[in-house]
Amino acid sequence: MISTLHIKNIGIIEDLSIDFNNGLNVLTGETGAGKTLIIDSLQIISGGRFSKEMIRKGENHSFVELCMYEPESKEAIDGNIIVSREINLNGKNMCKINGRMVTVNELKKFMSNFIEIHGQNDNQNLLDKKLHLNYLDGFIGNKFENRKKNYEELYKEYCNIKQELKNNYGDEKEKQRKLDLLQYQKNEIEEAGLKQNEEDELEEKRRIMLNSEKISSNLQEADKLISESGIDSISMAIRALEKIENIDERYEKVSSNLKGIYYELQELSRDVNNFRDDVEFNEQERDYIEERLDLIHSLKRKYGNTIKEILNYKEEIKLEIEHIENLENYTNKLKAKQKEVEERMKILALEMHEIRKEYAESLSKNINEELEDLEMKNAKIDIKVKYIEDEYLKTGKDLVAFYITTNKGEDEKELSKIASGGEMSRTMLAIKKVLADSDKMPILVFDEIDTGISGKAANSVANKLKKIANRHQVMCISHLPNIAAMADYNYFISKDVCNERTKTQIKLLDEEEVIKEIARISSGEINEISLKYANELRNKKAS
Repeated sequence: MISTLHIKNIGIIEDLSIDFNNGLNVLTGETGAGKTLIIDSLQIISGGRFSKEMIRKGENHSFVELCMYEPESKEAIDGNIIVSREINLNGKNMCKINGRMVTVNELKKFMSNFIEIHGQNDNQNLLDKKLHLNYLDGFIGNKFENRKKNYEELYKEYCNIKQELKNNYGDEKEKQRKLDLLQYQKNEIEEAGLKQNEEDELEEKRRIMLNSEKISSNLQEADKLISESGIDSISMAIRALEKIENIDERYEKVSSNLKGIYYELQELSRDVNNFRDDVEFNEQERDYIEERLDLIHSLKRKYGNTIKEILNYKEEIKLEIEHIENLENYTNKLKAKQKEVEERMKILALEMHEIRKEYAESLSKNINEELEDLEMKNAKIDIKVKYIEDEYLKTGKDLVAFYITTNKGEDEKELSKIASGGEMSRTMLAIKKVLADSDKMPILVFDEIDTGISGKAANSVANKLKKIANRHQVMCISHLPNIAAMADYNYFISKDVCNERTKTQIKLLDEEEVIKEIARISSGEINEISLKYANELRNKKAS
């Protein structure tokens, strides 16, 4: 239930706090005092649309805050949920649930679990066709609870099987597409004939080819210097030492070492010559290296960062191909299980369909009786239950929709297509009255519910609101004394001028003030006759 509503800077509301109570809360007051602004504020805090023109003149923002006592909600802290929404002139929207920032859509979705506003511009759940089946099932109650439970368990198993088939490529087209892709990838890698360290070797060859002219000229110079200045000079030095090596063994040792250097230098000379041969520029080989490196880079973009990763990926592909090709037996078992589950689901779905059809007629009849009692004698509700042949839903194979005819000779139309705000509110009231015991929505708000009615219809509306309020917190703006007299809590809304600015005020009335307000509503003035009538209406409520 809503415990407190705080509104700031909306229209003529400057700063207003309202403490609501359980049961039937009726708001009455002067025309233009701000009653509708309170409903607008409830719509705003429920995620509804907001126009910047609603911001109080001279202010740069509006603010609505709501405190609900909902101890069973997961969001509740010590049983309370605090929701707020601030809207600025620059269009900035700030929504919070217990201090946590949320989007407007998140706020709207959250509040749809707690509050329904029935009026001209509302957005209540009863107009959402997706929820009509839930209302019908709630009306049916426990009559087919076991069937629903069994069906839901089968549906869960059915979804698991479908998901496993999908994961195992149970769909033949998907399976073939996957196999074709894997085969293509495997062939592409195999045809490339990659080898470990190949990329490094190719890069090295490429660097040499790009610097071939520089390398060749320097190797040639090195070879010349080694041959002319090195080998020839050392050869002459060896011949000179050989002439004296028999005189002293030290000379013989130096001569021997120099001969070793001579042979090593000859080896180095041959190596340099070989290097020169290796760096000969070959345009065809260069093109091959470039193409090979391009291929490796292309495969790396697709299958891995290194040749090793690419080759590992190829092995994974081969295993997956083998896995898919051997799935047929397991897939066939899954498909057989799926068919068995579908057959059992279909039996339960048909049984549920027949029960829903039967109770849809009963619910339609009960609502139509309530509509007649509300002086909507020509209005007829028709709840349609459509069986779907080719699809399984979580709730069975039924689509449920509420249709209505408001006047004789007109075609029936969806519930949301009712044009009149008064008709809409009274239709919602009739439905809520029938569904009061099964409906889980804690807070109901009715606006314009007394439009165009009086006498017997007014008494009927008042009685139905009171009965609904036994199981829900109900808020209602009304101009009818019958409804005001039935309230558990009466609020009087007025406006006052202060410093040449109009602002809204609200007061929770005591019993004496309630009688006077009922008298004022009934005749426009408070006198002995209107007070007597007010007391009579109030006594009916007590009885």
